[in-house]
Amino acid sequence: MEKIGIGIIGSRFAAELHAHALGKLRGVKCEILAVCSKTRESAEAFARKFSIPHVTTDHRALLERRDIHLVALPVVTNLHHRLAIDCAEAGKHIIMEKPLTGCFVDAGRMTRRQMMAETMENADAVVDACRRNKTIFGYAENFVYAPPVAKLRRLMDVGKGTLLDLRAEESHSGSHASYSRRWVTAGGGSMLRMGSHPIGAVIHLKHYEGLRKTGTPIRVKSVIADVGQLTKTPAFRAEAQKWLVHSWEDVEDWSAAILTFEDGTKATVMSTDVSLGGVKNLLTAYMTNGVVQVNINPNTSLQVYAPDGAIWGDEYITEKVETKGGWQFPSPDEDWMRGYPQEMEDFVDAVREGREPLSGLLLAHETVEVIYAGYVSAEEGRRVDLKR
Repeated sequence: MEKIGIGIIGSRFAAELHAHALGKLRGVKCEILAVCSKTRESAEAFARKFSIPHVTTDHRALLERRDIHLVALPVVTNLHHRLAIDCAEAGKHIIMEKPLTGCFVDAGRMTRRQMMAETMENADAVVDACRRNKTIFGYAENFVYAPPVAKLRRLMDVGKGTLLDLRAEESHSGSHASYSRRWVTAGGGSMLRMGSHPIGAVIHLKHYEGLRKTGTPIRVKSVIADVGQLTKTPAFRAEAQKWLVHSWEDVEDWSAAILTFEDGTKATVMSTDVSLGGVKNLLTAYMTNGVVQVNINPNTSLQVYAPDGAIWGDEYITEKVETKGGWQFPSPDEDWMRGYPQEMEDFVDAVREGREPLSGLLLAHETVEVIYAGYVSAEEGRRVDLKR
């Protein structure tokens, strides 16, 4: 197969990330042939911005095109598993935004254990559809492809040590997407929406270690977690708050999880919407023979200072930072540092070469399993063992 024909379902923020990340591959390894959105106006605006020749409001019409081989799904979380199954049944390869799926009901309607059961039914259905239709599934976990994490893998290769203690975090001051406020559309709060990144990263690294050493991934055995709504505490509400998002309805804005792997090693993951100072994408690997500190954000390769944020004008600094004043850490190429172009190239090459990508179905499935086990743990106040 020469150039891969790509369709994108979605036309908002994440869809723009995908289109930008595919930019250098277009005309060489792939072509973006069509975009689908709920409204024609949105689809046409996206098509104009990224020079895409065809638009539609019917995703099935996009899936019927024989010139489209790979479909990107940067859509709201409650559509992920349904659209993935439709793509697989149509024989299309998939780029899936995180997380794979969830349980999309009002938070009070089910216990978290019931939610986990429904979530895993959704996840299992995606796995089944992909396997039956021999569909390549690219799980868009950009942490896996971020250059510091890629370097960590190379250090693991030569050092041959064991990952004993992994500590990871994604936190910021809160999502401005309206769907994120409610369990019925988001499937969870900070642990699912943001925690899928650091949780996915630590799971990936232990999978990678196991495959390198024995040919079998080292998987998560148990989870202990807690969640909270810190922006609903009396102390927070007593203040005139303007920096943190606080319009959460029935989802958490704070989470912490401890993962125990099959080999007895551990990972600790934080994910919160109550962290000022911009996005924090961090990971530390404590190994038997070394320590590796991964700073995706803030990235310290460039540091700038201005006494007044207005000095930098309209120049982009970094995501979600509250002010451009003071010391700042603008990444010279934020998309590259986060791994977006690298993941898209791997997915396109996987389809061209007929192979599994570095980030695929197993990681997508286990990540959502661990997160919902965390929700069960937080509700029931105990460790949750995973069936293997």
